[in-house]
Amino acid sequence: MRYTVILEQEADGGYVAIVPALPGCVSQGDTRDEALTNIREAADLYIEDCIAAGDPVPTEAGKEYF
Repeated sequence: MRYTVILEQEADGGYVAIVPALPGCVSQGDTRDEALTNIREAADLYIEDCIAAGDPVPTEAGKEYF
């Protein structure tokens, strides 16, 4: 599955990454690459937990960008 990730640079350095389709799925890192690696791991764990609990895995509805 593919999910949109929002990556925000913090004023004091580092990055925060959020996956809006997976509520509460947030991570961070000192560099952009580290934040992306960490959010990928967090999303994988989120999905594994959904499957283990028998819950549906969230999907991302169509997106529009401008």
